[in-house]
Amino acid sequence: MRNVNPAASDSPPPIGAKLRAARQAQHLTLDVVAKQANLTKGYISRVERDDTSPSVASLMSICQVLGLSLGQLFEEPDSAIVRFDDAPLINLGGTGAVEHMVTPRGQSQVQVIHSEIASGAHGGENLYTINCKVESLHIIRGELRIRFAASSEVLYAGDTITFPGNEPHSWWAPVESAALWVLVPAPWSGLV
Repeated sequence: MRNVNPAASDSPPPIGAKLRAARQAQHLTLDVVAKQANLTKGYISRVERDDTSPSVASLMSICQVLGLSLGQLFEEPDSAIVRFDDAPLINLGGTGAVEHMVTPRGQSQVQVIHSEIASGAHGGENLYTINCKVESLHIIRGELRIRFAASSEVLYAGDTITFPGNEPHSWWAPVESAALWVLVPAPWSGLV
C-alpha cells in the first residue's frame, strides 16, 4: 500500500528572512523587538538567520510585535511567470508596434508591455494619456522620441523615462526599436 501522507521535512521552513524584512520595513531594531516580545536580542537574531526553531509561543510573540499573522510566515510568494511565447497580444493604440502583455492577466498593481516597434511607427498625431498613476518607458534597443505638451525627449537603448500617467504624450520611432512600457497600476484595475 502506498503512503499518501507527505513525510515530515528534516528542516523547518525558512521564516527568518520574512521576519527580518518585516522588522526592517518598520525600522525596528533587534533590541526593540526583543524587549517587546520578552525575548533576548541574540535569540531574535538567531531566529532571523534560521539558526534556531522558535517555539510557537515565541513565534507568536515576535509576530505580534511585528504585526504579522503566523500564516503570513508560511505563505508561498505570489509570483507568476509569463513566457514570452504565451504573452497575449494587446494594442495600446498607435501604429507599427506589436505589443505583448508580459505580466499576468490578473495582476492589477502593475502592467508591463513589451513592444517591438517598426521604423516609422508612432503613437498617433494627438497626445494621449493612459489611465494609470505612473508610466515608465525603457528602451531595449533602437530609439524612441517622446513628445509631451511642452517638451520632447529622445531616448536611446538603455534609457528610461518615468512620468505621470495623466501627462499627455505620444511617441515616434525613427528606427526599428524595442521597448518596455510599465504602467502602475494596470490601467484596467480601477485603482487610479
